[in-house]
Amino acid sequence: MSDKGKTTPAFSAKVGTALAVAFCAIPLVAALGGIFYSIPDTPRAQRAAAAEAAQQAKLAQAAALAAGGGMQPVAYSVPGAQDIPDTKMGEWIQRGEAIFLRTPENAKGFSGNPLSCANCHLDAGRLNNAAPMWGAYPMYPAYRKKTDHVDTFAERVRGCFMYSMNGKAPDDGHDILVAIEAYSYWLAQKAPTGEKLPGAGFKKVPKPEEAPTFAAGQKVYEAKCALCHGDNGQGQKKDGVTVFPALWGKESYNWGAGMHEIDKAASFIKSNMPYGLHNDLTDQEAWEAATYINSFERPQDPRFNGDIAKTREIFHNSPNSLYGVEVNGKMLGKGV
Repeated sequence: MSDKGKTTPAFSAKVGTALAVAFCAIPLVAALGGIFYSIPDTPRAQRAAAAEAAQQAKLAQAAALAAGGGMQPVAYSVPGAQDIPDTKMGEWIQRGEAIFLRTPENAKGFSGNPLSCANCHLDAGRLNNAAPMWGAYPMYPAYRKKTDHVDTFAERVRGCFMYSMNGKAPDDGHDILVAIEAYSYWLAQKAPTGEKLPGAGFKKVPKPEEAPTFAAGQKVYEAKCALCHGDNGQGQKKDGVTVFPALWGKESYNWGAGMHEIDKAASFIKSNMPYGLHNDLTDQEAWEAATYINSFERPQDPRFNGDIAKTREIFHNSPNSLYGVEVNGKMLGKGV
């Protein structure tokens, strides 16, 4: 029988030591708390007492972790589709999942291309390092530099419709938004609020040693990407449903989508591509592929103000954006 799951004497001893340290620290914290609350009842004294008690609690926790060998929190356990409850709430969760998996079909009038949420948020929004919804939902409301204000989760999803889907954002409170929120909440219902968990978002890829080029990216794309996404980045569909999304051209994300930024695309590619062979590319190859993919024209940024240079200055003033940059003799940003 496998030893997996057994508790060794050494481990038991460490845990015992950790618990002993923690329990010994409790009277100390309690005693300190009693002393501090005997201080005259003034706001300054109360704040000092609270700060000191919190510091002592942190020290006790650190001691317990050190004695236990630096135990790490358990990874978040994502619920499966079979766990959706058979309730009225469950009906909304299922509706959100259906929109997530087949967005053009289930969000008609709002989706402007053939892409679905699950084309980027892989495994129906469950997969680590592919911007899973269980990692995103607990992080909102949050200030975003892109919008220059505090976004709610619903506002974040509205942005996805505008940019990644190249479509129209549903009004706040619309059934489509409520359903997606219900599904995302359900995926994240046991995740801590405001804490970025391992696997949330994209795992950032360091800048490459050599500056990525179109030519080098073309070689990577042809060898590792074209089989699924097509020689011309057109993607693939089956029975009208996008299986592999278009990476440029009229059916892809527009110039306002986060994925058009080379660093974000490189991070996604590194962790998730080629599909089924995660982390198969080197960091350099991921940056090369991202540079190549984002060197082609795509739908216009909805924030376009009539002047490519001015639009770049306001919204794309970054070395990671090729909007308004000349590539192979063509100025990008005209849209398709």
